[in-house]
Amino acid sequence: MSPCPTSRHDAANHGYIADKNLNRNRLRRFEGQVRGFDGMIDEERYCINILTQISAITKAVDSVALGRLDDRLRHCVLDAAAAGQQVSELTMAEGSDAIARLVRS
Repeated sequence: MSPCPTSRHDAANHGYIADKNLNRNRLRRFEGQVRGFDGMIDEERYCINILTQISAITKAVDSVALGRLDDRLRHCVLDAAAAGQQVSELTMAEGSDAIARLVRS
């Protein structure tokens, strides 16, 4: 994987770039699931089936988010640690903020 940037504004080296096609395929799957959910509402489907669809969408999105977080920890944090304390502290703070956003409901 590409090294992570030491700046939030350097998008050329984000680790997810290597998985761009995988991420786009997942996005298309989410879109299909959401369209399915919309269709279920239109068709006035049974509420348990709708909740099952919502659960599938939520799990799919959570899976991608956890994968990005794992990538961040495995690559970006390690790269930052090698770069020095100031970069490490910034990278850890960014990671902590990302975790906080993921767990907020």
